[in-house]
Amino acid sequence: MRKLSRPINQLKPEYDAIIIGSGYGGSIAAMRFSRAGLRVCLLEKGKEFQPGDYPSSLGEAAGEMQINADKRAAKHNGLYNFHVSEDITVFKGCGLGGTSLVNANVSIKPEPRVFEDTRWPDAIRKDPASMSEGYDRAAHVLNPKPYPAGKPGFPELKKAAAMRLSAEKMGQPWRYTDINVAFEDGPNHVGYEQQACNNCGDCVTGCNHSAKSTLIMNYLPDAVAHGAEIFCNVDVSHVARSGSGWLIYFNVFGSERDKFDAPPMFVRATRLCIISGGALGSTEILLRSRDNGLGLSPMLGKHFTGNGDMLGFGYNCDEEIQGMGLGDHWADPDLGPVGPCITSVIDMRNQAQLGDGLTFEEGSIPGPLVGVVNQSLLALAGLSGKDTDSGAWDKLREKGRELNSLIRGPYHGATNNTQTYLIMCHDDGQGEMALNEHGHLDISWKNVGKQPIFQKASQAMLDATAALGGTYIQNVLWNKLLNYDLVTVHPLGGCCMGENAESGVTNHLGNVFSGNGAETYPGLHVLDGSIVPLPLGTNPLFTISALSERACKQIATNMNLQTEEQYGIIELPDVDFLPAVQFTETMRGFFGKGEQQDYQRGFEQGKNNSSAFLFTLTIRTGDINKFSQDDQHAGSIAGTVIAPSLSDKPLMVSNGIFNLFVKDPENPDMLKMKYRMNLHDEAGKTYFFDGYKAVKNDRGFDLWSDTSTLFITVYEGTDAQGTIVGKGILNIAATDFAVQMTTMKAVDTGGKLESLMAIKNFSTVFSESVFKTYFKKLL
Repeated sequence: MRKLSRPINQLKPEYDAIIIGSGYGGSIAAMRFSRAGLRVCLLEKGKEFQPGDYPSSLGEAAGEMQINADKRAAKHNGLYNFHVSEDITVFKGCGLGGTSLVNANVSIKPEPRVFEDTRWPDAIRKDPASMSEGYDRAAHVLNPKPYPAGKPGFPELKKAAAMRLSAEKMGQPWRYTDINVAFEDGPNHVGYEQQACNNCGDCVTGCNHSAKSTLIMNYLPDAVAHGAEIFCNVDVSHVARSGSGWLIYFNVFGSERDKFDAPPMFVRATRLCIISGGALGSTEILLRSRDNGLGLSPMLGKHFTGNGDMLGFGYNCDEEIQGMGLGDHWADPDLGPVGPCITSVIDMRNQAQLGDGLTFEEGSIPGPLVGVVNQSLLALAGLSGKDTDSGAWDKLREKGRELNSLIRGPYHGATNNTQTYLIMCHDDGQGEMALNEHGHLDISWKNVGKQPIFQKASQAMLDATAALGGTYIQNVLWNKLLNYDLVTVHPLGGCCMGENAESGVTNHLGNVFSGNGAETYPGLHVLDGSIVPLPLGTNPLFTISALSERACKQIATNMNLQTEEQYGIIELPDVDFLPAVQFTETMRGFFGKGEQQDYQRGFEQGKNNSSAFLFTLTIRTGDINKFSQDDQHAGSIAGTVIAPSLSDKPLMVSNGIFNLFVKDPENPDMLKMKYRMNLHDEAGKTYFFDGYKAVKNDRGFDLWSDTSTLFITVYEGTDAQGTIVGKGILNIAATDFAVQMTTMKAVDTGGKLESLMAIKNFSTVFSESVFKTYFKKLL
């Protein structure tokens, strides 16, 4: 599988710039600073999905659901990330490319009046040209444009035509809006290959056809082509100062290090640490950083906004809508085109009072969900729906369409005549995020759904539905019984911009205030929706991109960096993820600092001096077929070491190499399991670790002892040419071995059969080596 990311075992101990998160801010920073010549590392919490990887059925989609709540955090790392709080539920994407993977990719600028608000720093409010340039730079890469209705292959869409009819009867302006979608085959504006949209309507569960211009289609491949290294499944906990740089502490999903209570891993940023985890993610990282001693503004976590989001449906309209995504049926000629998720807007922002404006858009339900939506809408219509027309004949036709949907499915009848609505407006932006007593992120925002603007938004949806003769179904949570709770897909704020630490968490460049006036931490920035200080009243991705482009340009200028601006065909380095086997191992023992000759003496000295030595390592074979056939049976190592005689804090492993059962040139009857790796303390000091297990058939049956005893030597510097620091012996406890066996698994396989074959190949290498060493001579 060809991917943009790398296995975690390839992580280096330090980079010039480390970016946490790959949404719009993070991806822009990765591209701009890699183009400026910095050594860039991007850490993404989610998995990497490429076209063809996204769920296409309800079962697959359910497997990617990640549900977090105020009182519990999900252990499952899924693409569709829900955070459920008492007052508001947030939906966002979790994968390489962030929410761009699951949004509708609508690019709209806010009204100019939005930037007149004094919550913006003066550097933005009084310099609109700098924001205009930011929009231009983002547009050059994202290439937003409206759906090309009437051009070959792109007929007028029925959901858009219905929205236009609603706008006409409401007396409001309508238009096709700019979206980041490719409508022709070939290299895009930055030279990355895309395919023309096939009008399937499945944008928000993930585009499997390379048409949607997500960040893995532009900024991220360009960053990789310029040397950026990307690592996925990396859950950053917090950041901390380290000299003139920053340490980023993290855990790795899927490594199962938590089963051994292993400490977090870490990596060093020497010049820039850019946090781009989104409104929730960046705020949570900084809250944990504050708990670990980093001084920050008291405004951290405040002014959270859902961007005035409100969802609803116009069900069982008299007009055919064709708003149900096609999923695996996208090539069925009997099903009409749906089009991209959002294609048109009723722009109701031109109001006397900015706070009364609405951005009103139609949408589509993605294919994997249409089956369950077909059943749910019928039930909701009966429970809480508001039928906007009347008459016996109309009621009879509506019931007929409902029966048609029940019998023939969502592409017929009432469900096929359903319009999906999304409105963005101006809430009061007074939500607040904090870590609760459980250590989990908590969003509190009392009575947010009772704000008058949401009643106005609901009325607009009702009016639009009435124009189509349908039944209005409001957000199922927005009712008196549930205290008018909301759902947002556009969370903003939490690390808001300000003039100083008394008014914001960051300055106009996302540079984090140290908590004292306008003083900032050198090199620590936040670039994402969390720095937006107020609701924008429209889709925020374009503004987040513009703010990030603007900041990156000025940061680069301040660092005397020149950013390359030329674009051509993107050529990516050859990084293939092939079927491999992975396991995590803990060994513990004692280490004698200063002992240079004898392992046993080092062990005894360490034991007497309470000089413990413990590691937790994740070992990965790489291509299992190559691993099996190569005499060196080489794999890679990542993890941590706890050795108080070397450092009072855990050391990080890099450049780790593992060899399973290789011949010892000095003893033909002995096989060795080798462990070689660099160890790095938090101050940047480096050691070289060289260890081996001696597997040989001497007196007695000592298979367990041989395979669970590691003889170790630690050297100064990066290799065995340095001065010996000490020696010792480590062992695997029986309880740790039992846990280790539960961590063994096949990774990067195409299915269960390939996984079984990978495990079989690994087991064959192990068992054949054991048989030849301990049993063959007995035959």
